[in-house]
Amino acid sequence: MTWWIQLITGALGSVGFALVFRLRYRFLPLAALGGLLNWGTYLLLRHLSVSLFVACLVASALSALYAEVLAKRLRAPAPIFLIPAFIPSIPGSNLYYTMEAAVGGDLDGVVENALATCTWALGIAAGISAVLALLVIGKNLVALVRAHFAGKGN
Repeated sequence: MTWWIQLITGALGSVGFALVFRLRYRFLPLAALGGLLNWGTYLLLRHLSVSLFVACLVASALSALYAEVLAKRLRAPAPIFLIPAFIPSIPGSNLYYTMEAAVGGDLDGVVENALATCTWALGIAAGISAVLALLVIGKNLVALVRAHFAGKGN
C-alpha cells in the first residue's frame, strides 16, 4: 500500500475511533491530524530503517506531546487527543498473525509474531510514558523553582 493511502486511512481510523467515543465534532480534525502525525512518523522512521521499537516509541512520544499541547491550549483532557492519535499504530495485524500461527500449530510463527506484537506495544507504552514522565518532572521542577524564588522575595 502506498504511503499516502496509509496516511489517509490512519487519519480516518483516528476519526472513526473518536466518533465511537463521542469526541466533540470540533475536535475531529485534530483527532485526524493526531493519527496522521503518529502513523506518518512511524512510516518515515521505518522507511529510514529504524527498529520497530524505536519507531513506535518516537511516534507515540510525538503523539503524546501533541495531545498534551492540545489539551493545554484547548483546556481539554489530554486522553481525548492521545487515544485517537495512537489508534493507527495498534499492532492488530501482528496479533492476528500470532493467533493464526497458534491455531495452525506454527510455533516459529507464533514466537516471531508475538515478539513483534510485544515490541510494538512496549514501544507505544514507552513513548507515552516517557513524555508524561518528563512533563510531570518539568512541572514539579518549575513549581520548585517558583517556590524557591518566592521565598527569596521576603
